[in-house]
Amino acid sequence: MFTTVWTASPQLPSEGFTPNWSREGFWRQSLRQTVLLTGGGERVRIRLSHAYGTSPLRLAGASAATSGAPTRLTFEGGSGVEIPARGEAVSDAVPLAVTAGEPLTVTLYFEAATGPATFHAQAFTTSLRGEGDLLADVGGQGFDAVSESWYFLSAVEVDAGRTDGVALFGDSLTDGFGSTPGADRRWSDALARRTGRPVLNAGIGGNLLLNDSAWYGEKGVRRLRRDVLEQRGVDTLVVLIGLNDIGFSETDEQPTYKPAPVVEADELIAGYRELLRQARRGGLRVVGCTLLPFGGSNHWGEHAAKVSHEVDEWIRGSGEFDAVVDLHRVMADPADPDRLHPAYDFGDHLHPNDEGYEVMAEAVAVAL
Repeated sequence: MFTTVWTASPQLPSEGFTPNWSREGFWRQSLRQTVLLTGGGERVRIRLSHAYGTSPLRLAGASAATSGAPTRLTFEGGSGVEIPARGEAVSDAVPLAVTAGEPLTVTLYFEAATGPATFHAQAFTTSLRGEGDLLADVGGQGFDAVSESWYFLSAVEVDAGRTDGVALFGDSLTDGFGSTPGADRRWSDALARRTGRPVLNAGIGGNLLLNDSAWYGEKGVRRLRRDVLEQRGVDTLVVLIGLNDIGFSETDEQPTYKPAPVVEADELIAGYRELLRQARRGGLRVVGCTLLPFGGSNHWGEHAAKVSHEVDEWIRGSGEFDAVVDLHRVMADPADPDRLHPAYDFGDHLHPNDEGYEVMAEAVAVAL
């Protein structure tokens, strides 16, 4: 039985907030991406998402490696695959021993033009692009362009047979904004190290619970099924989302912060209840997290303060979650509980640094 041990939530091609290759796509080029696995096994397969494609995607070939020579991947026995618009493809399982905490490098070769690429905007690690077929390239010398996004690759599965996976569902706080790029210091990484369980990161920077965004993904209540419930081996959902719904209306007029309706606590609570309903139907245990303090950030204001306090009180006291982790209290400045502790602040009073993400992981590990 296969278990998902890494994920990246797909997004609509866009370039407005981070430079990337999603709109231009790929043609006669190889794409090399490295991901950190949170579970081990003897066989590996990958999932490729073409969720936002409008015409078929033709992949000429793929390979995977931990070290040394790459192993060729196949799709129903063939070297390549055609993925229909808005579809996905799963490779055949190949013998490749991997362990938790080990990086896996996946290389994709596109001979035909892909058109705009379904991608995950903020990877906080390096992806490489090179001209021609570089599937067998070991040292990477043929790759001459760098991006910090993931493209098409949406999941890695191994034959672990485990059913104790944990999915973290949220926005940039889950995606890892503020952590050191290339160091795997997101709180999903820290939680996997602390628990020894497969941990899936289903965060999208800027994501909203209640509204779709051209830049920051489909709304949480819609994408939960694809990004969590359809993953293999997950038994627990950890919810940390809603801060952007509250805070975008307090920000300046940056075009990426749209839509930015003024929301009330009861609207967000209805959204949380929809997540709970879907998760329970999928047989998952659900852990609710209070919102992190964000006083002094560009998301803060009188209305945001009121709604965030009301939402946190509901999460703490409603009894609707199977467990609650009060991240607001864990991460707060003792001298001003509406602000992040200075030792955990990345610098924008909104996102934690590496140390802060470790503290979040420790608190959630206790609840698990």
